[in-house]
Amino acid sequence: MAQAAQFVNEISVPLRVEHDKKRRQFTIRLNGSHDRAVLLYAYVGKKTVDLQHTEVPDAFRGRGIAKHLAKAAMDFVVEEDLKAHLTCWYIQKYVKENPHPHYLERIIH
Repeated sequence: MAQAAQFVNEISVPLRVEHDKKRRQFTIRLNGSHDRAVLLYAYVGKKTVDLQHTEVPDAFRGRGIAKHLAKAAMDFVVEEDLKAHLTCWYIQKYVKENPHPHYLERIIH
């Protein structure tokens, strides 16, 4: 049993963030399984998004996975010349820990 838990806790492939613009989400498939980490957002104006929620399955938490989602979302905001509300507490934390000017100038308080 401990061996199975250890396998689940190890990520054996590089993390790749996928952006589904139609569903308005960023996802990372974990170990090629059905488990996914996800960051959800919504447009709240023509050029404004609300980064709403980040979720990582329990077995994969504490490994920096959400950080990859947060970076991809903030990079998207910059690349698309958008403004962002940060409803998600994790995105707020990520920006506080990574206070890049190109992120900070995009945030609506």
